[in-house]
Amino acid sequence: MGPRGRLTEGALDVVIPARNEAARLAHGLATLSGGLCELPVSTTITVVDSASTDATAEIARRWSGPVPVRLLRCPRPGKGAAVRAGLLATTAPYVGFCDADMATGLDILPDVLAMLRTGAQVIIGSRRHPESDVEVYGRPFRRVGALAFNRLCRDITGGVTDTQCGFKFFAGPLARAAAADLRTAGFAFDVELLVHCRRRGAAITEVPVTWRDMPGSTFSITRHAGACVRDLLRIRAAAREPVAPPARAPLADELAR
Repeated sequence: MGPRGRLTEGALDVVIPARNEAARLAHGLATLSGGLCELPVSTTITVVDSASTDATAEIARRWSGPVPVRLLRCPRPGKGAAVRAGLLATTAPYVGFCDADMATGLDILPDVLAMLRTGAQVIIGSRRHPESDVEVYGRPFRRVGALAFNRLCRDITGGVTDTQCGFKFFAGPLARAAAADLRTAGFAFDVELLVHCRRRGAAITEVPVTWRDMPGSTFSITRHAGACVRDLLRIRAAAREPVAPPARAPLADELAR
């Protein structure tokens, strides 16, 4: 569990949801630790083991690096369930979550922290931001499905262009309040989480990212598309009030505020 000695809560706590991620978790922890230790605040990583059947938990438990890592067990499978459990376990003033594969580059982290410290409440990586650098290796069928899914998500969230990028950061109290209301355990959880943030009056700022399609994704169009669409329809039915559009200012303008 990270460096020897007592684990101290950081000013920024980053959650990694992990289900059967033994093949990628060590690299993900090394990459994330390297990015976090460059920040001018104390940081913590929380790995949420989502009912894994491999060595995911053992890797997190034995990890030793420059940033403290704690392991949290989540008996309920599902990425949404893992993120919910992780966010609710935090107490830090700023929190976020990243995918274990670290497909999103961490060079944007200092800017994200600066925005949080100056009052931004929700900052999400967007692969559709005009300044993003994206490499996609996925199969064409999956990309077509993602476009259709994205259109539904935009309608529900009031125009967020990329709800599914696994790189989201929040003011801690807001994240915990929104997570407490989260009911979606599957891959559509991001949409519901953002809706709950908007209902609390939070602006959503999309920032450019460097993103590389990584092998080993657990999402499958054939296995998960039906459940995702059902979840989206349920979330949309529950969203009875209109949602304001997200902020899309260039990053330099956002940081100057």
